[in-house]
Amino acid sequence: MRKKLMAVLLGTAMVVSAAVPAMAEDATSADAEIVANGDYSFEIVVKSYQSSYWQAAVQGIESEAEALGVTVNCTGPNSESDIADQVNMLNSAINSAPDGIGLAACDQDSVLDSLQTALDAGIPVVLFDTDVPDAPEGSVYSVIATDNYGAGETAAEHLYEALADKIAAADSAVRIGEVNQEATSDSITQRGLGFIDKMIELATADGYSVAVTGNEYYANNCSDAGDESSADIIIEVAVPAQTTVELCATEASNILNKEDTIGIFGSNEVAANGVLTANDNLGVLGSDPESTILAVGFDAGSTIKEAVTNGTMYGAITQSPLAMGITTVDTLVQIANGEEVEDVPTEGYWYDSTNIEDESIAPNLYD
Repeated sequence: MRKKLMAVLLGTAMVVSAAVPAMAEDATSADAEIVANGDYSFEIVVKSYQSSYWQAAVQGIESEAEALGVTVNCTGPNSESDIADQVNMLNSAINSAPDGIGLAACDQDSVLDSLQTALDAGIPVVLFDTDVPDAPEGSVYSVIATDNYGAGETAAEHLYEALADKIAAADSAVRIGEVNQEATSDSITQRGLGFIDKMIELATADGYSVAVTGNEYYANNCSDAGDESSADIIIEVAVPAQTTVELCATEASNILNKEDTIGIFGSNEVAANGVLTANDNLGVLGSDPESTILAVGFDAGSTIKEAVTNGTMYGAITQSPLAMGITTVDTLVQIANGEEVEDVPTEGYWYDSTNIEDESIAPNLYD
């Protein structure tokens, strides 16, 4: 069983300062300042050393290591599909006998043997960004990852608020779309279900009936799929046959072309870019709920950031890789100090054209 005593929570209200040392203080809520009790050395293996998302995480890792006076060695494959390369890097990290390892696993099953090796060698492992549910018992001390269900809820809260007047004025059913790149991984499905369930909760509280249609996984696992024939709000969920921007765009086009569509959510960068690609031909998105369809995305990237800045996309939810990197180092230090730690859920937070350049937002808007 994982050790879980240190209460740490990063919420949507977390203020992320552009100054990294100050941000490190905000990133944890431990009662006392974190101090390294030894000359610790840690190995950190990210998913892709070429990705701007992971470079933001590395920035947080290296900054916090310097602040605490510990040594970190960050490695990672060229892309997240280079699973074998990452496993080799992880094994090399274990062989170097560090005081602890931080790992963002590209594939949940590929690292199981390595985690057993680390456990046998007495090397604690902290997972960040991605859990490994079947990890050998006792090998993983903490998981630092986005609360994807909560992040989906945040997206729904902002979109519903923006659409509330239009829903109230409608004389027939309205449609809100959701495009998910797949229906298998925990991160994507939890985001999608969080969005759906929060939409249902908010709409029901206002006296509306809701129906969930489309992809069977989401319809079958949401809080209440409802009855489409009598619904005031229809949530249509689409999942492409393969994970590509082009196929996500096809699914988004099918929803955006419907006359009753008033909003749409793309639950990760691929899906959000698919929504924007569909709009390149349709020109129906914007930030005015009376005359356009409002789109909400997830993650950052240059395409999404530009669309949010110019108002094509109403807003988006981003994760916090910089804070995630900081918290990974903090947690490894606490373990090395002999302290007990727990999982750390980090929630995505909202950005739109009004706050995208704020010091509390910009450090985590990776390209």
